[in-house]
Amino acid sequence: MIQHTSASLLIQENADPDVQSDLEKFFSRLVPEGDPLFDHTLEGLDDMPAHVRSALTQTSLSIPVVNREMALGTWQGIYVFEHRRASQNRDIALHLIGE
Repeated sequence: MIQHTSASLLIQENADPDVQSDLEKFFSRLVPEGDPLFDHTLEGLDDMPAHVRSALTQTSLSIPVVNREMALGTWQGIYVFEHRRASQNRDIALHLIGE
């Protein structure tokens, strides 16, 4: 689980970097910065859009572990999807169940 309200976790394709940039472009179009709809701009114009983007994605993942390895697909990788423009320090809590 990511312990922040303006970033999320994703399992996405890990082979083509265009996937990451395309996701960023899509979310920037879907929830643009500076939209007059938003009142919450205390930390900048990217603040509230980051919260909305986080609400539309995932803040925790369930990943099976088989033989002590994550059972991800061939092209899958785990990403912290940062929804703020500036660099941020992010904390992730791991909850492991089983052997």
